[in-house]
Amino acid sequence: MKTIDDFAVAGRRVLVRDDLNVPLDGGRVADDGRIRGALPTLTALLDRSAKVIVCAHLGRPAGKPDPKYSLAPVAARLGELLGRPVQLAADITGPSAQAAVAALPPGGLVMLENLRFDARETSKDDTQRGLFADELAALADLYVSDGFGVVHRKQASVYDVALRLPHAAGYLVRAEVGALRRLTTEIRRPYVVVLGGAKVEDKLDAIDDLISMADQILIGGAMAFPFLVAQGHKVGTSLLEPGQVDLARGYLDRAARARAEIVLPSDIVVAAGRNADAPHEVVSADAIPSDLMGLDIGPESARQFAASIRGARTIFWNGPMGVFELPPYANGTRAVASAMISSEAFSLIGGGDTGAAIHALGFRDSAFGYVSTGGGASLEFVQGKTLPGLAVLEEP
Repeated sequence: MKTIDDFAVAGRRVLVRDDLNVPLDGGRVADDGRIRGALPTLTALLDRSAKVIVCAHLGRPAGKPDPKYSLAPVAARLGELLGRPVQLAADITGPSAQAAVAALPPGGLVMLENLRFDARETSKDDTQRGLFADELAALADLYVSDGFGVVHRKQASVYDVALRLPHAAGYLVRAEVGALRRLTTEIRRPYVVVLGGAKVEDKLDAIDDLISMADQILIGGAMAFPFLVAQGHKVGTSLLEPGQVDLARGYLDRAARARAEIVLPSDIVVAAGRNADAPHEVVSADAIPSDLMGLDIGPESARQFAASIRGARTIFWNGPMGVFELPPYANGTRAVASAMISSEAFSLIGGGDTGAAIHALGFRDSAFGYVSTGGGASLEFVQGKTLPGLAVLEEP
């Protein structure tokens, strides 16, 4: 896999695919972690007098322009971090983008508008994606993939453009791959996986592969509820998709016969709703009242999870242990993060929610072994799946 160091870039138009899908709050970037992750590659290209064209997506605008999903706040924050204004083209490959690229001086940068304003970006039709990729490729001489959070998607700007231009990995993608290999081909045991969060479906699928790789899988957050129901417990009004229970039951049976031990919370913090001011209490995980919902792992579970983490030599964490945004339900996530910091293990954090959680709770990225910018991508990588956006970079 070539990197930007393998190309002469001075005076050349370089299309950089970044993952700048960041949370917004009141029209401003709420967490700029992914933007900061893009800086080393962009800075290196600018310093080497490349003409840099940044492309990215934001949210899910349904394949047509939507002001709510404009990259304008992202361009503004990127400009602040780079210390220079960042021009945002009014379109993706149309007259505004073409004019902005034509006017780029060496060492200049322009950002294209949200890629997902064009439905062809995410189309399942190879021809449609290819037509959009042709338009993107026409803007540039070289392509750099530096958005690790999207490399698991076969999308026009991630996969098809790389087939049309000389291509390389950016520094972020190179660093991500190097770190994630420590969870696949360079594992030091015991290997502990911590899974949580509210996006249950994707992580349930991941457990199928992780059972044969990990020594322990600690499950908190909404992830825990299908497993508790599979054990015959009631979970009140907690977040739960009924179809997930059979999957969870199957994984518990598989784990009993395989290497991994699945560890579930023994106690849960419950309340009537997601409200910081609502009365809350700690109950046994097998005694959640019918009119209450689980919003965090309890103190006993936090201690148990922390003990497993401190005894590990490799840790992968994807998903908070509770509704960390609300102080009464942040303790489980805080306990996991603190245990990881005090452990001597190599620790990797994956997932935007997990990264947002450690930032919200006051932890620095540097306290952990590696903080990945890609949630779904990191999950698929550690499962051993082929990621289209990485596989295409291996093509000559």
